[in-house]
Amino acid sequence: MSKIEEFNKIEYKKPFYSIKTPLKEHLRQYSRLSSIAISYDDLLRYQDVIPITDPSGEPTLWYAAMYAPDEIEFFRSELIKIYETLMADGDHIPYLRVESIDFCSFGNSKPFRVKIINEVNDNHDYFYIKKADASRVYGLELEEIFSPDKVSYLVDNKTLVEDHIVGIPCDEFIKNNENIKIANRLRFAKEFVKFNERCFARLLGDMRAYNFVIEITQDFDNVQYRIRAMDFDQQCYEGRKNMYLPQYYKDNIRLVELAQELMTAEIAQQYVRQEQVAMKKRYLSAKQRTKSLLRRMKRDVISSPENTKRLARDLAAYYRNDEFLGFTNMGQILTLHLELKLGIKIF
Repeated sequence: MSKIEEFNKIEYKKPFYSIKTPLKEHLRQYSRLSSIAISYDDLLRYQDVIPITDPSGEPTLWYAAMYAPDEIEFFRSELIKIYETLMADGDHIPYLRVESIDFCSFGNSKPFRVKIINEVNDNHDYFYIKKADASRVYGLELEEIFSPDKVSYLVDNKTLVEDHIVGIPCDEFIKNNENIKIANRLRFAKEFVKFNERCFARLLGDMRAYNFVIEITQDFDNVQYRIRAMDFDQQCYEGRKNMYLPQYYKDNIRLVELAQELMTAEIAQQYVRQEQVAMKKRYLSAKQRTKSLLRRMKRDVISSPENTKRLARDLAAYYRNDEFLGFTNMGQILTLHLELKLGIKIF
């Protein structure tokens, strides 16, 4: 089944949750709140869209958005200013132009992708404009705190601007390397084990293969891999514990099989423990930011009551800790989950 066919089968989508004043205060404190001239709704005023195909001629999820001449010039000027704010804190970057504005009509966020060209060296970059969603913003903040990677994003009212996360979507990586023994396979399996644990610890769901990327680095004597999430819509939303573990998605079965082939359960547990220690150190270096975020999440609503109750039951059984059963929102659940998983005391 193609990616488009799979998305077309989805009848249920996660609702959007508005960004309330307490979360905005946190974003302002940590320089994530900004004033931009173009909103997500402005970009919806396209006159037409043209399907974009991949190099083999197959349809993608993206469409080139076409705008009226009087609007496109304004958009191009302001989009460059947004890019400068995102990448250089507003400092002017010369010789930039907007090459294209593309629209994806599938998924929760239905993003616009903006391609920026540096006319001096013809180098290009991307950024995304999306409808702002509180659960996604919580996910981006938790990625900043608990992952080894940094994320750049800005929020203005109902609009979210995100930097491009570089890498090969994992579903494409698996397809392109079918029946091929990739270099440094153990390193790749190790990274999946650590990524699996990182997603579970911070309760990031829906990590199917097309929602995370493989970053490949050529070391002096080998190939190194990094696995990075690129979709944060399902932060603390799902009701089942296993939805936060990438190992349980059928799209990721090849990665699970690779890990089982190359390492014993004891070795895999060592890598899990390594990632837990690394996340604990990241928390200790961002303690106040984490507390600020979780205090606000504990007063916010980013999932349904049904999902919240079910996850509380699942984690109560997982940890044999009935304290979860008294919780009524995802912020409370995540706080205790992090404390038990990482061996820390947050509040």
